[in-house]
This record gives sequence, C-alpha cells and structure tokens, in this order.
Amino acid sequence: MDRLSELEVFLAVVETGGFTAAARRTGTSQPAVSKAIGTLEERLGVALFNRSTRNVTMTDQGRRYYDRMRPLIEEIDDANREAMGSRADMSGSIRIAVPTTFGRLHILPVIPNMLAEYPKLRVDLILSDLRRDMVEDRVDLVIRVGAVGEPDAIVKRVARSSLVCVGARQYFEKHGVPSEPAELTRHNCLVYGGFEEVANWPFVGPQGHFSVAVRGNLSSNSMETIRAGVLAGVGIGMFTKASLVQELSHPDVVTILDDYVQATRDISFVWPKRRLVSARVRRVTDFLAMALEGQF
Repeated sequence: MDRLSELEVFLAVVETGGFTAAARRTGTSQPAVSKAIGTLEERLGVALFNRSTRNVTMTDQGRRYYDRMRPLIEEIDDANREAMGSRADMSGSIRIAVPTTFGRLHILPVIPNMLAEYPKLRVDLILSDLRRDMVEDRVDLVIRVGAVGEPDAIVKRVARSSLVCVGARQYFEKHGVPSEPAELTRHNCLVYGGFEEVANWPFVGPQGHFSVAVRGNLSSNSMETIRAGVLAGVGIGMFTKASLVQELSHPDVVTILDDYVQATRDISFVWPKRRLVSARVRRVTDFLAMALEGQF
C-alpha cells in the first residue's frame, strides 16, 4: 500500500471510529487496515491510536497528525476533481464559526442558497460569541466582527461596519437623551464582553479620539442578550450597525450621539495559519464574501 493510501486509511479509521468500519469505507479488509496503520506508525515512529478490545481512540500525536493531514487530503481530492473537469462538484464538510447575532442576521439567510449551489456540501455552522480555538475545535473558517486577536492567523477583511449608540424610545422618555458622551456615566449602559462590569466606549470630539467608561445593571458575553435588553428599554447599548439592520429603521429605536460615534469594526474571515486552506474552504469564503458585499 502506497503512502497516500495509508493516509486515506488513517483518516477512515479516525472518522469511522474503528478498523472494521474503516475497512468497509475503504473497500479493504480489517487486517489490511491494521497493517496499513501499523506501517504508518512504524514509519512515523509514534503511536497514532490507543487500541483496546472495545474501541480505538487517537493519541495526542494522532490528533495532531489528523488535523494536519485532513486538509492536505481534501486539497488533493479537490485538485483531482478539477483535473477531471468537475470543478463545480464540490463535496465534503466545512465547519464555520460566527458570532451569534451576525450569523443569525447575515450568514444563516445565505446558507440555503449556498447548499443549493453545492448540494454535496455539508455545513457545520457554530453560532457563538465565545472565541474558539480554531485548531483544537477543527474549525475551517471563522468570521470575526472586530479585532481578530489570533497572532498566528490568516485574515481577510471582507467588510466594515460602523458603530452606533442606541436605546429604546421608552428608555429615553424616562431618563432623558444624552447630548454628549460624558453624560453616559449617569445612564444605564449595557455592557457586552462577558465578566466586564465596565466598558470603554469610543468617541470622537473636537479634541480627537477619546473614550467614556460606562456601566450598567446588565452585562453579558452574548450580544443577543445586550441587544434584547436595549430593545426592551433596559438601557443604552453600543453596537455595529450590522447587528441592528432590522431595528435601526424602527421608530421605537433611537440612535444618539451620532456626531461623536465614528468608529468602525472590521468583518473578517480567518483561518489558522498552520492549516492549508482547501479549495472547498476558498470557494465557500468567496461565496460568503460576495453575499456580504454591499450590505454594510
């Protein structure tokens, strides 16, 4: 068995969970699978699996090897399909992580069209405001709103969204409307960012850029929570316009301090630097970038 076939057997064992299932997937026998894995482990000088009479699990070395080899094999498969003239026949899985609110508003609506164009594609969409470890969680594509933060990542900025300071009309009827940023210290400002009780909101005035430390009775690591609180009249919030595309035209939602709010946030596609970006991921990226173009 050649080295490429050994790798395909290795991937089959990982993804099916056992030697017998891998044999069915690859059309070989269980002894042939066992021999291929043994040869691969001997050549690498490491154990890729922990074996017992009941199950087969990956070692740490096996997991790292799988994370590096899976994209390479996918790239080979993509190249073969393109060489055979089936470029549009894109199949396989892709795991995408995106912030909850942005994903619900801007990514979920285009997924049906993407699956219609690529019916053999399998999408695992993770909606979460938590920062995920791209390698450990085996994420193929991360969409970030704001700073990326991963120094070893590959980043492609695809759009930019302005910030906006907003509140519900019912809140301002009770508490008044701030006429300048410093007055926010006397208002209930809802803080996005997890355990932070205080947030520094950015503004621009005659003297240049400055920030105001704000606080309130509700903070959360979920933008959906802050958004719901603001719309319910609990307090004031700072958002990207991309997070309020439907509400900004509603008469009960009021933007404030517009002359002072000039900052923007990048919307970026991010990949792990040490992972090969497969043709499938590149095509999905291009599809989503085109779908987002002009929205902000």
